[in-house]
Amino acid sequence: MSFVSVLLPLPLSKSLTYKVPSNLDIKLGDYVRVPFRKTQKIGVVWEPELDRESEIQSIPSSKIKEIIDKVDIPSLSPQLMHFIDWVAQYTLSDKGAVLKLSLSVPDAFERKKKQTGYVFNKEFSPDNLTSKQRQVFDILQEGMVMRASEIARQSGVSLATVQALYKKDILHKKDLVDYPPCQRPMIDNQGPILSQSQQNAAQHICDAIENNTNQTFLLDGVTGAGKTEVYFEAVVSALKQDKQVLILLPEIALSNAFLSRFEKRFGCPPALWHSALTPAQRRKTWLGIAKGQTKVVVGARSALMLPYPDLGLIIVDEEHDPAYKQEDGVIYNARDMAVLRGYQGGFPVVLVSATPALETMVNAWPEPKGTGRYTYLELPQRHGDASLPDIHLMDMRTHEKNKQGFIAHKLRDEIQKRLDDKTQTLLFLNRRGYAPLTLCRTCGHRFECPRCTAWLVEHRVLSRLTCHHCGFEKPKPDHCPECDSV
Repeated sequence: MSFVSVLLPLPLSKSLTYKVPSNLDIKLGDYVRVPFRKTQKIGVVWEPELDRESEIQSIPSSKIKEIIDKVDIPSLSPQLMHFIDWVAQYTLSDKGAVLKLSLSVPDAFERKKKQTGYVFNKEFSPDNLTSKQRQVFDILQEGMVMRASEIARQSGVSLATVQALYKKDILHKKDLVDYPPCQRPMIDNQGPILSQSQQNAAQHICDAIENNTNQTFLLDGVTGAGKTEVYFEAVVSALKQDKQVLILLPEIALSNAFLSRFEKRFGCPPALWHSALTPAQRRKTWLGIAKGQTKVVVGARSALMLPYPDLGLIIVDEEHDPAYKQEDGVIYNARDMAVLRGYQGGFPVVLVSATPALETMVNAWPEPKGTGRYTYLELPQRHGDASLPDIHLMDMRTHEKNKQGFIAHKLRDEIQKRLDDKTQTLLFLNRRGYAPLTLCRTCGHRFECPRCTAWLVEHRVLSRLTCHHCGFEKPKPDHCPECDSV
């Protein structure tokens, strides 16, 4: 009798031992269905098949349960298994909890019922169709296979009309194939002409991809410098080698503008992975990734943990964004874990930002100023003739303003000019409290927390000053403690 260790996606620190049935060929990384307490769970074989009888002689055979069956999904890659082990150790998390981040779609392991669609009978002449039947023909004339509900919705007829067409042999039933997203992105589409600095940056990344070497790049460019087009060139290079690509974005940056830009370049939308997906979308995308059919994934931080069998490039856009930090459950920074996954998998990772994080800059600066671990690629100018906006700082102690307001006359005049020109103005305001700090309009004194020296936030309704770091509070004073002005 042989045994294997199976890791379950539960808050467990170690794998569990199960018997291997004689009719199953079990190997490392296989997905298996096992009994656990009074239910069944999907787990991953975490150790190769071993004869462990000497270790369990003291345990009654009836206590060791048997694997129920093997799930017909490609095995978890050794690189991802090693990555999960490392993340669990580094974040002091249960190994099973980290595995759950990868097996986040339980429905993917259940057999899906076949979906039935309808296709137009090519042998039938459309000349004798009624007006409503003609509407259905117009929808299906290109040989498309669609669900009855979808046909009814797009053609503006009832479901009864669709069913009647089937009974008259005008429509034929056909099984619907649920194709995974981003299966065949186009790599021959010509992108925009790159500047010399863009070409140099793209060439460095593409060389690392073509040589199958691990290298972490920091692509540092001002806003509008064309960083996206640079890493699109890297995506093309990875796709030419039939590799999968992951583009990480803060969830708020998963905008229609970026997706339209991607689709224009690659001829199809990317596979999306974020919290707003429906269960059906998550299932289809997860299976496409696990089977290696989905080639490009654009997602939030959780997309890093998906079971890519052939990942060849990770891009972390807006790498400085705090949204990459998971703050509950398994606590990790997806940017740092992306660098680790690239190192373990032997492929490049590109960190992209107009304002890189300080720790990223330290890794990009050469010694002795920094560590020199990352390759620094800079795009110092905006693409083409675009110029950076003019920025002016105003000292509110010297600029004239209304007594009861904080908007200087100069700022008010500039806003009025934009209104007169029928253009727009955007003012960024603080999110918490009435004002993010409290200062004296006469001398500029700022009220700070006596415990942690953070600025005190004014809450006007309560007439109190509050520190949002340590919780210190005090009533709002009537006089400035520095100059005694009201």
